[in-house]
Amino acid sequence: MTLFLLFCVSFLLPLPYCSNAQPSPGYYPSWRLKPVGFYHGFTNLWGPQHQWVSSDQSSLTIWLDSNSGSGFKSIRAFRNGYFAASIQLQRGYTAGVITAFYLSNNEAHPGFHDEVDMEFLGTKPGEPYTLQTNVYVRGSGDGRIIGREMKFHLWFDPTAAFHNYAILWNQREIIFFVDDVPIRRYAKWSAWTFPRRPMWVYGSIWDASSWATDDGKYRADYHFQPFVARFTHFIARGCTAASPPYCRPPPSSPAGFGLSRLQRAAMEWAQRRSLVYDYCRDPKRDHSLTPECRRF
Repeated sequence: MTLFLLFCVSFLLPLPYCSNAQPSPGYYPSWRLKPVGFYHGFTNLWGPQHQWVSSDQSSLTIWLDSNSGSGFKSIRAFRNGYFAASIQLQRGYTAGVITAFYLSNNEAHPGFHDEVDMEFLGTKPGEPYTLQTNVYVRGSGDGRIIGREMKFHLWFDPTAAFHNYAILWNQREIIFFVDDVPIRRYAKWSAWTFPRRPMWVYGSIWDASSWATDDGKYRADYHFQPFVARFTHFIARGCTAASPPYCRPPPSSPAGFGLSRLQRAAMEWAQRRSLVYDYCRDPKRDHSLTPECRRF
C-alpha cells in the first residue's frame, strides 16, 4: 500500500484514483444551505394516511402497502435551484417498489412535461438498490418517451443510514449529487435538450412492479409490507417562477457554475466505481434522439 501511495504522489494522480474511500469534493452545498421545515416548503400530494411528519417538521416518513403509497410536492414552482433531501431506504425485499425524489411540471404540462429524476429501484435481499437518474425534456408518457438514464450501484448501503441526495439545476447544467459528491453532470446541449420551464419538487413511494426490478421480473410482494422511506434535511433553494429576473440560483461549485477540479475528480471516481448503465453508451438506443451523446 505504501508503494502504491508513493506511486500516486510521484505521478501527481488525484486521490480518488488511489483510494477506494469516498473522495472529498472540496465543496459541500448540502451544508451551505439551510434546511426547511417540511410544511414550510412542501405539502402532501397523495396518500396522506401513509405519511407522517415529525413534530418539529424536520423529517418525513412515507410508506407503501397494498392500499396506497404516498407522495409530496413543493408549495412553489422553481425555474432553477438546489433541491436536496437526506433519505434512508428500507432493507430486505423491496422489489417493484420505487422511492423517488425529483423535479417535474407534469401537472402543468401533462403528456408534454419536463422531469429530472432520482429514483431508487427496489431490490431483493443480497442485491443492491439501483439509483436511476433521468432527464426528460418536453414529453413523456405520450408514446415518444426519450429518457436519458444513468444508473448507479452506490458505494454504501443506503438502508443503513441517511445519505444526502440532491439535484442542482441552473441555465447551463443539471448536476446530481450523492453526499455532495457529483455523480452526473448533464450539460445544456441545446434549447431542445434541456428543461427550461418551471418545475416543482416531488417525493414519493409507489408500486412500479411492471418495470422497476429486472424489467418487471420481480414484483412488489405485499407479504413484506409496509415499504417505508424516511426523509429529512429538506432543502429547496432557488428562483421561483415568481422571482425577479436578477435572481440567481445557488452555486454548483466555488466558481459558481460547473465543477471544480476536485469535484470532477470525485465524479470520475463515483462513475468508475458505481455507474452500471449509461444511455449514451447503449448500442440499442437511437442516438439521433439524444444529440448530446455525440461526444462518445
